[in-house]
Amino acid sequence: MSRLTPVCFLIVACLLGSALAAAQSNAPLRAGAAKTNITSPLGTPIIGGFAPFPAQEVHDELHARCLVLDDGRTRLAIVICDLLGVHRTLSLEARRLIREATGIPPENVIFAGTHTHSAGSALGVSRLAYDQPLDDYQKFIARRVTDAVSLAISRLRPAEIASGSVDIPEHVFNRRWLMREGTAPASPFGKVERVKMNPPAGSPNLVEPAGPVDPGVSFVALREPGGRLISVFAAYSLHYVGGVSGRAISADYFGVFCEELARLAGAGDDGSPFVALLANGTSGDINNINFRQLEPRRPAYEKMRLVGRDVAGRVHGALAGVAWRDRAELSASYRELPLAWRTISSELLQWARETEERAPRLTRGDIPVEAKWPTTPDWVQRLSYAGRVQVLARAQGPALVPLQVLRIGDIAIGTMPGEAFAETGLEFKKRSPFARSFLIELNHAYFGYLPPPRHFELGGYETWPGTNYLEPKAADLMLGALLEMTESLRPQATR
Repeated sequence: MSRLTPVCFLIVACLLGSALAAAQSNAPLRAGAAKTNITSPLGTPIIGGFAPFPAQEVHDELHARCLVLDDGRTRLAIVICDLLGVHRTLSLEARRLIREATGIPPENVIFAGTHTHSAGSALGVSRLAYDQPLDDYQKFIARRVTDAVSLAISRLRPAEIASGSVDIPEHVFNRRWLMREGTAPASPFGKVERVKMNPPAGSPNLVEPAGPVDPGVSFVALREPGGRLISVFAAYSLHYVGGVSGRAISADYFGVFCEELARLAGAGDDGSPFVALLANGTSGDINNINFRQLEPRRPAYEKMRLVGRDVAGRVHGALAGVAWRDRAELSASYRELPLAWRTISSELLQWARETEERAPRLTRGDIPVEAKWPTTPDWVQRLSYAGRVQVLARAQGPALVPLQVLRIGDIAIGTMPGEAFAETGLEFKKRSPFARSFLIELNHAYFGYLPPPRHFELGGYETWPGTNYLEPKAADLMLGALLEMTESLRPQATR
């Protein structure tokens, strides 16, 4: 009886390994989707405005919605949560738990907020703090996100994939407007500016928007082979809609979209459920208000229902024209880019201290973001920024900014950990080497607004220190890094 020599054994092992790898790379795609409830307890601060207030009502529940993809060699998880944003320590903990429970590596998991302004805070005690212990609500979210990923994996089944986009310009407007000289109000720090965020609609002092809009809704759809839909993951560059009644919790139009698309898909209770996900694209300078003309006041929740249902209907209609395939190679790239914090001058620190000395101190009421006490309405904004700039001045650099790109066949999904501008998202789509590319924001961390460098000379809310956390070139540096990461995921044959 002959024996295999060590060399022959090695050759056979390599051939078997190559055959297994080839079989895995040609394996049909599998997909599973799930959602879990992450509604915050009443009393949790809702942080959509300058002075967070405790939630007193639940209009509609908040969810973590998850899609898991498996190509036989790689698993990717996309988790979109009905939250204004997520702190980096929460993302680190959630992805640690996901790896322990499922084996999916942290760099293969997207974990982003939608930016609803009517959700409990997942940013902890301070949204500007780089590191901080998790509070009880953040621990709850981390556990429920892990549950969503585990459930989605338990529902993995053969799937076909399709992608596309549909333009819906009717709902997106640039909210940063160049004003006639001398008509834009000064910043809280007394600086004269050229741009006003959310100017008076129909004002004769409006000149033109300070940037473009991105009307495209990009989507990735999964279905059972020739059968019913499993999930649709979409992204739209619209900040939020609002129009909530009182101090109520709501997922905003993002939740409406997901429920309406489930209805249109005919999702029932039999078998594994259909789950839709809607991420926020790049909407740091975009909202739903047409500032060229006055609009009638609408009843609470009417506008978000109108927008959510219309976007869902248009995406559902676009599914009729897509091409389906049963394979898509999966990969991911993750990087933590070191960036400098926003520089806080000694003059600005002096302004902050003087503001705190002058601001009225109330014994009760809602405390402005990063402030130490409640104050009267006319001082809320200034007191908030006095606290913000002092926190930023204490920041130790560099900030390690998480960037991520997922590749799904010929689709590239880039992410940013803050509120990016529409022009940044459009630039990524234009320069990416992949046929289908789009950016989503608020992934893995919240580093404030990310204006392209040219906007800092124009001024406006999004450029103020305390709204913007990082160095003025941050958006361009992040975009450049993301494009490099995207190029690295391109198949060798197409380079």
